[in-house]
Amino acid sequence: PRFSRCSRRTTFSVMLGSAAMLRPHVGYCAQRAFSTTPVALHLILRSRLRVVDNSALGRQAMMDGKPPKIIHVYNKKRIASIGDKVLVAILGQKKQGFVVGCKHKTQTPLVPRYDTNNVVLLDDNGNPLGTRILSPLPSMLRSDKQRFSKILALSSRFV
Repeated sequence: PRFSRCSRRTTFSVMLGSAAMLRPHVGYCAQRAFSTTPVALHLILRSRLRVVDNSALGRQAMMDGKPPKIIHVYNKKRIASIGDKVLVAILGQKKQGFVVGCKHKTQTPLVPRYDTNNVVLLDDNGNPLGTRILSPLPSMLRSDKQRFSKILALSSRFV
């Protein structure tokens, strides 16, 4: 078996041979050789999103069970949140989009909590691909009407 470094002083390793014996071995322990990380509550590269407009491309991707993945975030931190522009890979194509919903556990003032990470797809000119937005948008997007005017016009519900 594979052994990884461990913080304990003495552990046991298995000697393989005619007789299975345990012998003390300093610095190694019989743990799994990989580590797991906690669930990320922010959007980074390869995060999966849910398309919330009625565009044909987004509807087809969600029905096929192939949601879009973030391949680039247009800010300095490279971590996306509500209102950030992202580049997504969807059904073999690259499309831009705005993040309009983000999962997080902590309650931040004036930022609604969502169950899913939502995105609205844009075409090459920056216009929305769909004609309707199917989920409520956060009202904090109303403060920047210059960037989100076309998206705000398509939505009828705000949170």
